[in-house]
Amino acid sequence: QVQLVESGGGLVQAGGSLRLSCAASGKISSFNAMGWYRQAPGKQRELVALITPGGHIRYGESVKGRFTISRDNAKRVFLQMNSLKPEDTAVYYCNGKIPAGDYWGQGTQVTVSS
Repeated sequence: QVQLVESGGGLVQAGGSLRLSCAASGKISSFNAMGWYRQAPGKQRELVALITPGGHIRYGESVKGRFTISRDNAKRVFLQMNSLKPEDTAVYYCNGKIPAGDYWGQGTQVTVSS
């Protein structure tokens, strides 16, 4: 059984910063890509950032230049979120991709007040 566990969400004022962490456990050595999606109330889940074992990174358009994804091993990733805006308010889900599909974490709430 593979589990993804997020931490680091919370409440922050606009312009502030937060750092999310995600650690994978279980019978998996690595993912094809690992990263973050988010879902705001009434909206579809959207890509925030993904990183591959080779270091290739993809960001969602709305977070480019403000968010930075990093990893310290094959099963743990971080998301540094700077210059947060109220529209960044959402549940942030850790995601791990394998050829057979995706693993998801339970999600962590990020709320940005104006």
